Parts: sequence; C-alpha cells; structure tokens
Amino acid sequence: MNLEQLGLLGIFLAGATPWLEAIAVVPAGIIFGLDPVLTVIAAATGNAITIFLFAYAGSSIRSWIIRRREARGKTGESPKFQKAVAAFDKYGIYGMAALGPVLIGTQFAAAASVAAGVKPLKTSLLITASMVLWGTGIALLMVFSGLNLENLQS
Repeated sequence: MNLEQLGLLGIFLAGATPWLEAIAVVPAGIIFGLDPVLTVIAAATGNAITIFLFAYAGSSIRSWIIRRREARGKTGESPKFQKAVAAFDKYGIYGMAALGPVLIGTQFAAAASVAAGVKPLKTSLLITASMVLWGTGIALLMVFSGLNLENLQS
C-alpha cells in the first residue's frame, strides 16, 4: 500500500467518523496533496456509510443514547440532538439535507429526520446527496483556488 492509498484510507475512516464530516476531511486530503476526486469519493463513501447506519438504526441509537445519558444523571436528550430536532422542525427534510452537513452533522441530521418520521431510505439518500454536493463544491473551490500544501508553504 502506497502513501496515497494510506491517505485515502485515512480520509475514508475520518469521513465515517461521526463529528468528522466529509466536508471537513475533503479539504485536509486536498491540502496534503491527495487526488481531489479520490478524496471526495473516499470521504463521501465513509460518511455515507454512517449516514445510512444512523438513519436505519436511528431509533435504536436514540434510545441507547437517552438511557446512557440518564444513567449518568443527565437529561434524556443531548443538546446536539435537541438542536437537530429543532432544525428539522424549522427546515424539514430538504433543509436538513441541505444544511445538515454544515449545521449539525450528517449523522445527526439523519437520526433527527428519521425520529421526526421521514423514512430511512429517503433520509439517507437526500442527506448523502447533499453531502456529496458539499464535498464536491469544496473540492472544486480548493482546486480552482490552488489550495494545497505546496502552495501554502511557498
């Protein structure tokens, strides 16, 4: 495995990590000199896996988180989840898909949308498509502006 493949594996794993969105790891990959197209694909694939997991396991995950928080003496819903539900109430599924990647994270947008009654497949597809558009847009912006490690060092 060469250095670029290891970097892309890292981008994939970072994209799959909740709170590390594809839109955050795409710039890092490009700055470090990874191929922009492969970087977007790796980050989006990793992120899409967790979007689908959170959407399909949303109610189970939500119940587990609530039980865990209550066992620690905290209120049932986390502030991040309350923010996600408030965002859903304000923007609906299309707003969550468009703004979720930048406001609350794709995984929480998926979980909140399913908790609000949107079907998991529709939620997953819309939020994944939005995340891919965001990642592609960021990659294009970086490529056209010449942002990478070589240019930043000079």
